[in-house]
Amino acid sequence: VELPMAEAGMRREERRRRATELLDYVDLRGRSGHRPTELSGGEQQRVAIARALANRPALLLADEPTGELDATTGADVIALFDRLNRDGTTLVVVTHDEVLALAARRVVHMRDGLIVDEQLR
Repeated sequence: VELPMAEAGMRREERRRRATELLDYVDLRGRSGHRPTELSGGEQQRVAIARALANRPALLLADEPTGELDATTGADVIALFDRLNRDGTTLVVVTHDEVLALAARRVVHMRDGLIVDEQLR
């Protein structure tokens, strides 16, 4: 989780504090000392989300964020995305997951690179 902050030149103490804050946000603080191979697929996905949030982006891009997850873990990621959006982060998500699409305020359907339908909720 700290790597993007190190690349951005953030001081070590600030990186540690922010990483702990982000792991709390994605409900993984207790897993901070574990290696990626020791984490479940859902935990790895939440770590990736925490890492993506490290430098406080206004926009988060996600490509098939629930594609490799079971329904329960996918629902956890959807809930996390909803919370991120309520906290002010804009999300652009590419997915084939209809459950994830139903959670979006705006859905744009594309085919062959062209918009074929758009829905606002």
